[in-house]
Amino acid sequence: MRYMLLFHYGEASEETIGPEQMAAGMRAFASYAATLEQAGVLVSGQVLQPSSASTTLTCADGEPRIQDGPFADTKEQLGGVIVIDVPDLDAALEWARQAPPASWGTVEIRPGAVHIEAGAWVPSS
Repeated sequence: MRYMLLFHYGEASEETIGPEQMAAGMRAFASYAATLEQAGVLVSGQVLQPSSASTTLTCADGEPRIQDGPFADTKEQLGGVIVIDVPDLDAALEWARQAPPASWGTVEIRPGAVHIEAGAWVPSS
């Protein structure tokens, strides 16, 4: 079963938390990704640029509306995602528990419904 681990946490920069803490966070993510890869459960992963680099698009009355910056005005932002393929929710929870953002933010675990593989929709089960 595919699960997406969505990492929500307060955004920080090297200027706000310091270069040592930023480097430690990057090492923690790299180590976590390597562990997932070695276990054979990593499907994909992505650490996102700050929400200030985002652009949102909505359509109202058939007209696109484009907005720069984050859509949600929240304390925590979506900072990255990892897709894993594991037998069940218990396994997904164990991997989420080990994710670095579990100690400084929130890890949302969401099962996949379908995914695209070789150009076709495939149920995630």
